[in-house]
Amino acid sequence: MEKKSIYLDDVRTPISQNEWIVVRNYDEFVAKVTEIGFENIAKISLDHDLDRSAMVEWVYGAVRNYKIDYSKIREKTGLDCARWLIEQWKEGEPVCPVYTHSSNAIGASNIMGYINNYKHLAGLKQDCIRVQIKHTVENRETDSE
Repeated sequence: MEKKSIYLDDVRTPISQNEWIVVRNYDEFVAKVTEIGFENIAKISLDHDLDRSAMVEWVYGAVRNYKIDYSKIREKTGLDCARWLIEQWKEGEPVCPVYTHSSNAIGASNIMGYINNYKHLAGLKQDCIRVQIKHTVENRETDSE
């Protein structure tokens, strides 16, 4: 089986779509990784903010205060996906390269720190970095809350 690459983002779609399997939220991410199997994953790229409340916290929290108040975010984020990955790795699943393409620099930093800390403690190369992947943005209607 050819190894697959997974791209987690609620609104962006990579231009090179045939290179990536796109998932839009935490549940889709977990289901797709489980379906494919860790041994069949070439790489993963994570967005941090996966819905409206995370975006609001980024704009009104992170941009102004340089921190994220996760208690204000209702849906799971890319950081939750990173945490789930590490739990699977601790259980013996193969470690794969993970990157972040998040516009939220603090959220991206949290993902990189979490992944790289695990890799450091496991004696692995700390290679989780923030990347830019050319993409289009889906025009989605959002609920006004």
